[in-house]
Amino acid sequence: MKTPETIEHSRLLTNRLSIHYDRTWLEEYQQRVDSNGPWDPWSLFQLAYEAELAQKIESFDNLQALAHLPSLEPMPHQIETARKVLHEMRGRAILADEVGLGKTIEAGLILKEYMIRGLVKKALILVPASLVLQWVRELNQKFGIPAVAQKKEYMWETNAVVVASMDTAKRDPHRSIVNGIDYDMLIIDEAHKLKNKKTTNYQFVNSLRKKYCLLLTATPIQNDLGELFNLITLLKPGHLGGQGSFQSNFVVDKRIPKNEGQLQEELSKVMIRNRRRDGGISFTQRRVNNILLELSPEEMKLYQGVTDFVRGRYQEAGGNMSSVLSLVTLQREVCSSRDAVFVSLVNLFKKTAEDSPVRQQIWELVEIIKGIEANTKAEKAMELLSKINDKTIIFTEYRASQEYLLKFLKDNGISAVPYRGGMNRGKKDWMMDLFRNRAQVLVATEAGGEGINLQFCHHMINFDLPWNPMRVEQRIGRVHRLGQENDVSIYNLSTKGTIEEHILSLLHEKINMFELVIGELDVILERMERKSTLESDLMKLVLEAESEEDIRHRLDKLGHSIQHVRETVEQEIGPMLSVLSGVPGSVIEQAGGQR
Repeated sequence: MKTPETIEHSRLLTNRLSIHYDRTWLEEYQQRVDSNGPWDPWSLFQLAYEAELAQKIESFDNLQALAHLPSLEPMPHQIETARKVLHEMRGRAILADEVGLGKTIEAGLILKEYMIRGLVKKALILVPASLVLQWVRELNQKFGIPAVAQKKEYMWETNAVVVASMDTAKRDPHRSIVNGIDYDMLIIDEAHKLKNKKTTNYQFVNSLRKKYCLLLTATPIQNDLGELFNLITLLKPGHLGGQGSFQSNFVVDKRIPKNEGQLQEELSKVMIRNRRRDGGISFTQRRVNNILLELSPEEMKLYQGVTDFVRGRYQEAGGNMSSVLSLVTLQREVCSSRDAVFVSLVNLFKKTAEDSPVRQQIWELVEIIKGIEANTKAEKAMELLSKINDKTIIFTEYRASQEYLLKFLKDNGISAVPYRGGMNRGKKDWMMDLFRNRAQVLVATEAGGEGINLQFCHHMINFDLPWNPMRVEQRIGRVHRLGQENDVSIYNLSTKGTIEEHILSLLHEKINMFELVIGELDVILERMERKSTLESDLMKLVLEAESEEDIRHRLDKLGHSIQHVRETVEQEIGPMLSVLSGVPGSVIEQAGGQR
């Protein structure tokens, strides 16, 4: 029943509103009816009808993006994560899934959803330089998002979705351009690198104007609870209060939290952390095979000759590491192939003064190379490939070894294709297609350890091993990841009586390299590398050791120090990770993580 007040209100509204009716369509329609045309084809009507259906939103709660992903079927936990970010976190979240659960897919799904809803038109994605092309490829191919890799200054403004490295974006003249743009969405990969608010990276990201923001990291806490505070403040300033109130409310010691229940509740408003153990998502096993090979007498003679040559140069340099770094590579190359060390020796010969006695020493090593007719490692790789009889990726650090292997495999009737850093994107994609559909073997240099996914392959041969454990894990991560349906077989080739044998022992036994989670390894190495890198420690160790026994003793000592750091990290991080354990995941816990 209308009261006098509501009637008066309606009258006032009517007096204020001016209503106009557009009847031009009706007049045109009547003319066509009278003259029986012209009428548009039925096919155009069908297309228009289908277009309207495609834009129809059945429910605001449903993800519209799912109907626009013909080449991707996200897993339930990824879909639920996108829903949470959209409906509960309003587009600002830390995606803190454990390694390998698909944070990139979650971020792409969220970005696609916001773009379809018209809420995001301009997006910036900052990632490590080595991952720029991978992000571009996945956004283009899996999500149909027209992302581009930043190359020229004008691209910041002319492209809707730009993927760039943090180092490029924060550097002039790019910094001022990026700071002048209003972004609808900002996505940061490897966001744990922003943990220190005093760094230029943190300050740069904090200065960016963004409506929505996603921070991706498997390790939101590495050293102390302050890192977590900094990340959340970057994402949502004031969410945990100021620095002082956070310390008094939630921190006993920098690594020991208090009021965990309240802190977990606050974290759950801005963070999603899916875990492998929560059920449903299981990774296949890594089957590690360490194969120790006996070099031929000629190959061992070359190794010993190169070792004496390098140590001699180090002693002449008075123990100055920087002056012989390039020479240490010789010792690593000789464990890979005669071809790799030959190229380096020839280049060194050209750079050496004609009257230097070093030239004669180099030439003597070249003469030894001429007497080597076989490659023990290549023959073993060939034997393994014959037994495997399936797709296999072979990793080597050196271009010359890669070229040798390609020819050796071809001569033995094995189809193989190369993959290396010098290739442009088009050629890399072509090589991947050939490997997927035709070739049995992909021979990759270190560039193959970054930015490619090879779940269709589950055999990997490390023809030679990097001295940086993170690069070993990157290699393995190309095949052992979410979506891999088979156990992964890893074959590590090492040569008896050489530095390689000791390095493999360090990686496998002391660091437990092949079973660690990469996030844990990251923290361990960071703690160790405050003064020097593991690689430089190994180089110095090799150069200064007086014998094989001395090398073994020094490596054991280094291994014990690594184990000590690992135990310390586990003790210190344990209480902090207990906070994250209370942060809810998504559908893994609720629906058992069914695919």
